[in-house]
Amino acid sequence: MRLTILGGGGFRVPLVYGALLGDHAEGRVSHVTLYDEDPARLDAMARVLTDLAAAAKVPDAPAVTATRDLDEALRGADFVFSAIRVGGLDGRAADERVALAEGVLGQETVGAGGVAYGLRTVPVARRIARRIARVAPGAWAINFTNPAGLVTEAMAEELGDRVIGICDSPVGLGRRIARLLGARPQDAWIDYVGLNHLGWVRGLRIGGRDELPRLLADTEALESFEEGRLFGAEWLRSLGAIPNEYLHYYYFNRDTVRAYQEAAQTRGAFLRDQQRGFYAEAGRAGLPAGAALAAWDRTRAEREATYMAENREAAGVGARDASDLESGGYEKVALALMRAIARDERATLILNVRNGSTLSVLDAGAVIEVPCLVDANGAHPMGVEQLPLHAVGLVTAVKAVEREILAAAASGARADAVKAFALHPLVDSVAVARRLVDGYATAHPGLAHLR
Repeated sequence: MRLTILGGGGFRVPLVYGALLGDHAEGRVSHVTLYDEDPARLDAMARVLTDLAAAAKVPDAPAVTATRDLDEALRGADFVFSAIRVGGLDGRAADERVALAEGVLGQETVGAGGVAYGLRTVPVARRIARRIARVAPGAWAINFTNPAGLVTEAMAEELGDRVIGICDSPVGLGRRIARLLGARPQDAWIDYVGLNHLGWVRGLRIGGRDELPRLLADTEALESFEEGRLFGAEWLRSLGAIPNEYLHYYYFNRDTVRAYQEAAQTRGAFLRDQQRGFYAEAGRAGLPAGAALAAWDRTRAEREATYMAENREAAGVGARDASDLESGGYEKVALALMRAIARDERATLILNVRNGSTLSVLDAGAVIEVPCLVDANGAHPMGVEQLPLHAVGLVTAVKAVEREILAAAASGARADAVKAFALHPLVDSVAVARRLVDGYATAHPGLAHLR
C-alpha cells in the first residue's frame, strides 16, 4: 500500500512512521510520500525517519520520498493523511494573542482561536479534498488537521464517507480509565459521544458490565489521572461522566483564560520557538546518524510534559504524572483504521464521521465523534444513547458555529465571520466578535478580506 502524508514535514510524522515500522502483516504500507510546502521541514523530517528505520533495524522498512508537488504526492495513493497547519505555528500564536487581548480564549480548536483557525483552514482543506477526488479517487482520506471535526466535515463535501477524522484525546482518556479499572484498553467498550474536542465518556463496559459508576464513586481513583485532577471528583460525579479534557475550557473558562493571560508565553508561541530550534538542529549539515531522531525525542518529551499546562495551573494540580505523558496513540488508531479498510479486518474505533441518524439533535451530514465499526466499506457510526440536555446545548451550539465557519469560508463575507465568532459559547458579545474579526484580519493576510 502507498500512504501519502500531507503536512509531511510536521512534527508528529515520526509517530506515524514508527507505527508503520511495527506492522509486519501482509499488505502493509510499503511506501510513504511526504508532501509539504517547506523544503527545510521536509529535509529535517526525512532525516528523522531515516534514523527511526535504522534504529528499528527493520529490513523492509517503508520507502520514503518527499515532494512539494501535491498532484505528484497524491498519484497512486491508497491512503492520504491530511495533517496540515495553515499559517504554521506563527498563525497559532497570533490566534491566541488576538483572542486574549479581548479577554476570551484563543486555544487552537476551542473558542475564538478555533474559529479563526477554521476560517483559515477550511478553504485549503476544500481545495485538497477536490484534488484527492480528482487525482486519487480511490484513496481513503484520514484527517488529522485541526479543528478535526470541522475540517473533516468540509472535506466530506467532496469526498463523502471516504474521509474519516481521527483525534487521540478519546483514545487516551479511554485507555486511562480502563487501566484504572483493571482492564486492558482493548478489552473495554467505551461509550463515548460528542463532537471533536467536545465529548464525554458515559460508560465503560468490561465483560458486558458498566464499570464507570465504580470509578465515579471512588474519589481517590478519580483524582489519580489527568482528567480527574483537572475537573475534580465532585464535578465528575455531578456530570455522571468523564469529559474530554478540552471541556475544561468550557467548564472552567474564566479560570483558564486568566491562567493563559498570566502565562509568560502562550502555548502556540512556546511550540513555535521550540520547533524552530528542533528543525534548525535536525536540518544542520553534517549531522551524525541518529542525531536528528535524538533531537526529536528530546523535543517531544518537553512538548508532552508541558501539554495543557495553563489548565493544570488553573486547576491547581501541578505537573503531569509520568502515566499521563504517553502519547494518545492517534498513529495506532490510524494504523488500525487502515488495516480494517485495506484488509477488511473489522475494528471498533472512536472516529469523526458523518452522523447519519446516530444523534437525533443533529442532521445527517454533521460530523460527530463516536465509536464506529470499521470494515472494507469504511467507518459506520454505532448506535449510542442520546445526549443529556446540558450536553445537547453545548454540542448544538458548537455545531452551529462550525456551520457558520463553513459558510463564511465559502462566502468570504465579514458578516458571516462575525456571526461565527458571536455564536460561540465562549465569545460573549457581538461587539467582541466584531473586534475579533478585525484583529484576525490584521494578523493574517489570508483573512484581510474580512476587514
